[in-house]
Amino acid sequence: MFLDLKDPWPPAPPNRQPEPAPRLTPRRQRIVVVLVAINLVMMLIGPLAGSSVIEGLVHVFR
Repeated sequence: MFLDLKDPWPPAPPNRQPEPAPRLTPRRQRIVVVLVAINLVMMLIGPLAGSSVIEGLVHVFR
């Protein structure tokens, strides 16, 4: 997919001002940092936990 900026549809009104980007409060910044940290930890631990569960099932049914 691509974004065509040459011919937008529907055409924007001529006096439209771009909306400013929303600012995060310090509390919301901390929440975002915590969520990103949790996701990174899960990315590192997930494959290890999954492989140990599979290995345990192989040993149980052997």
